[in-house]
Amino acid sequence: MVTSPSVPRLVVAAPSSGSGKTTVATGLMAALAARGLAVSPHKVGPDYIDPGYHALATGRVGRNLDAYLCGAELVAPLFLHGARGCDIAVVEGVMGLYDGAAGEGELASTAHVAKSLRAPVVLVVDASSQSRSVAALVHGFVSWDPEVRVGGVILNKVGSDRHEALLREALESAGVPVLGVLRRAAPVETPSRHLGLVPVAERGAEAVDAVAAMAALVSDGCDLEALVALARAAGPLPGGSAPWTPGPLPTHRPTRSDKKFPLRVAVAGGSAFTFSYAEHSELLAAAGAEVVTFDPLRDEELPEGTRGLVIGGGFPEVYAAELSANEPLRKAVAELALSGAPVAAECAGLLYLCRELDGLPMCGVLDASARMSERLTLGYRDAVAVTDSALAVAGTRMRGHEFHRTVVEPGAGAAPAWGMRAPERRVEGFVERGVHASYLHTHWASEPGVARRFVERCRTS
Repeated sequence: MVTSPSVPRLVVAAPSSGSGKTTVATGLMAALAARGLAVSPHKVGPDYIDPGYHALATGRVGRNLDAYLCGAELVAPLFLHGARGCDIAVVEGVMGLYDGAAGEGELASTAHVAKSLRAPVVLVVDASSQSRSVAALVHGFVSWDPEVRVGGVILNKVGSDRHEALLREALESAGVPVLGVLRRAAPVETPSRHLGLVPVAERGAEAVDAVAAMAALVSDGCDLEALVALARAAGPLPGGSAPWTPGPLPTHRPTRSDKKFPLRVAVAGGSAFTFSYAEHSELLAAAGAEVVTFDPLRDEELPEGTRGLVIGGGFPEVYAAELSANEPLRKAVAELALSGAPVAAECAGLLYLCRELDGLPMCGVLDASARMSERLTLGYRDAVAVTDSALAVAGTRMRGHEFHRTVVEPGAGAAPAWGMRAPERRVEGFVERGVHASYLHTHWASEPGVARRFVERCRTS
């Protein structure tokens, strides 16, 4: 069998959500980085928030590994892309170890990604309400799938020395080494709201302090040498996997005029728009664009020479008043969109382009209103482009993810963006002039032509 170069790596998983994966994974990343290791941070699934904490812990971009959005065949290449030049990689899992896309078996589960990477798993167990039963729990997870290698356990929320002794004694009989014991510690708790943890960009120094507390907790309670040794025992990746690349250099040769007036794509950032995949900007740059970030909360105009606009996800509902108050930028966005320039908006971007959000004026590009809702819309989607747009030709099939507590009325324009094939059939989103706006989060690495088409439309519009 052809093999790929070895990258020391391990996966931090758990029996269920809420067990402490993020605390352990982020703390481990920061603790290893503090020891001088170049740590590559990764997150299983479509989560945008945890990678922000990972980036703060390591000083490197947090990257997602999602076998549903990108396809199982891209898991290893995307991993290698992120891990270039690193000494070790830490992958934080999602939900419970064996929980994947609904109705799709193991697809997109932490176990699926661990097997795709041939990476050993460290199981984080919330031991707060058990003692000897921990052995039965761990035994079940270890034996469920022989292809998943659980290399050790980290016990979280341990109450006392006596509690620790009981847990260790029980796990000796299970034959799984204990690689760490963490006591209950309030300083590492991070605030949450309706869609999960509060993003790093909104917390500033508090986030730095939280990551430092996680690092101290893991350093004090875990055997870092044993964890590094486990990661180094991962061996080579299977199948001759090569690192993913954003694509070939653009065929368009820059002219003197291009250098003076680059093809500039503005990407929304700041506290209100924190949801983005690093590969999107990399794909835009590979297609010939100069990617410039702007903050809709603070900047009163778009970057000079903007030819296209990308507005990803985030929390505009939390900052609706501030976004609405920035009237000069709202007008600039509307003027760009009405000119026919390409605009790609996902979820938060969709809300920002609406006429209003919770009664407050937004950009007014779309004749639709948005409001907060009690209902959480969450899950993977199998979609097909319904209308030709700046992103895709009609018929292009992509997989995506919805994650919001808002409602847009109407839910689709005269020319919808997507037709949902699963789990339910419906049309959604808006295609108007150069605008493509939708609730659906997609990962462009699965369909690189999306970025190339967008940049070409920027060039010709």
